[in-house]
Amino acid sequence: MSAPAKLPPFDPADPLGIDDLLSADDLAIRDTVRSWATDRVLPHIAQWYEDGEVPVRELARELGGLGALGMSLTGYGCAGATAVQYGLACLELEAADSGIRSLVSVQGSLAMYAIWKYGSEEQKQRWLPSMAAGETIGCFGLTEPDHGSDPAGMRTYAKRDGTDWVLNGRKMWITNGSVAGVAVVWAQTDDGMRGFAVPTDTPGFSAPEIKHKWSLRASVTSELVMDEVRLPADAVLPGVTGLKGPLSCLSHARYGIVWGAMGAARASFEAAVEYAKTREQFGRPIGGFQLTQAKLADMAVELHKGVLLAHHLGLRMDAGRLRPEQVSFGKLNNVREAIEICRTSRTILGANGISLEYPVMRHATNLESVLTYEGTVEMHQLVLGKALTGLDAFR
Repeated sequence: MSAPAKLPPFDPADPLGIDDLLSADDLAIRDTVRSWATDRVLPHIAQWYEDGEVPVRELARELGGLGALGMSLTGYGCAGATAVQYGLACLELEAADSGIRSLVSVQGSLAMYAIWKYGSEEQKQRWLPSMAAGETIGCFGLTEPDHGSDPAGMRTYAKRDGTDWVLNGRKMWITNGSVAGVAVVWAQTDDGMRGFAVPTDTPGFSAPEIKHKWSLRASVTSELVMDEVRLPADAVLPGVTGLKGPLSCLSHARYGIVWGAMGAARASFEAAVEYAKTREQFGRPIGGFQLTQAKLADMAVELHKGVLLAHHLGLRMDAGRLRPEQVSFGKLNNVREAIEICRTSRTILGANGISLEYPVMRHATNLESVLTYEGTVEMHQLVLGKALTGLDAFR
C-alpha cells in the first residue's frame, strides 16, 4: 500500500486551494494585471479618489497595451481571452478600485461588446481596433433620469429623416461619457428599440460630467444629452432590435462584476487581517481575540465562496452555457457579500477604517454604487424569483 500523498500547507491567501483550478495562462494573466494595478494604480488611488479625478485616457492606453480592453472578444485587436481570464482581470482591477474595473467593464463588456455582437463589419473595423488599444474610449447610454431599472420605458427617441436618423434624449449616470469618442446609445424608434454608434463630436451631442459623488470618485460619470443629433443610416447597429440588445450587453458586464466585487472584498479583508495582527489592545494584538477571529473567519468563508461562484460561472460562460439568471445569482450574492465584508473590515480597523490611508472605506463606498448599478438587488431577486416560480412579479 502506497504512502498517502503529503498534504500541501495551508495558504491563508488561498484557503480553498482555488489556484489549483487555474491554468498557467490564467495565473500569468492574473499576475500581470495585479502587477500593473499595484504599480500604476495603488500608489495614486487615494489621491485620485479624494480629488475626484483620474487620468482616464492615459490609463486606457496602458490597459489597451495589456490587452485588458475587450479582452474576451476575438478579432479586431482584441485578446481573445477566456471568460475566466477576463474575470480574474476584473477581480485584480477592482482590488485596486471599482472605478478602474468600471472603466474596463464599460469599455469592453458594454460598448465594445455591443459593436462586436450587433454592429456591421464596417462599424467593427471603424471602432474596435482603436478601442481595444485604448486610443478610443467608449460609453454605453441606456439608463435615463426617470427610467433606470425599466429600460422599456425610455424616452430617448430616434426618428428617420430621409436616410438619416435624428436622435433626441438624455442618459444619466454614464461611465466614461465625458471622455468617450463613441457612445453606444439605445433609443426607441418606430420599429422598436435600436442601438446607435454615435461619434461624440457629432453636433448636438454633449456629455457634462456629474460632480459631487461620494462613490466611484475615481471614475468619470456623465450625463449624455442628444439634441437633434443627426446620424447617417449606417450609425444604427443592424444586428438587433428590441430589449435583447442592451440586456445581453448588461449580462456580459454583470459577469465581470461578479468577479470584480470579490476584488474589493479581498483588498478590504487583507487590510483587516494585517491590521488585526499588528494593532494592540489590552496588551496583545486584536487578532488574538475570539470575536475578531470570528469576524475574519466569516469574511474568509464568504470571500472564497464568492470567488468559487465566479469561477464556476466563468467556466459556464466559456462552455456557452451561462444563463442570465445565473449571472443575476452571482451579482446578487457577490456584491451583497462584498459590501458586508467591507463593513465588517471597517469595524476591525475602528476609526482608522474611515481613513484613505486604508482601502476599506473607499471600497465600501464604491460598492454602494456597484450594489445598485447594472441591476439593483431587488431586480436580481425578482429575476431569480421568476426563474424559481415561473411567476412574473415585475409588473
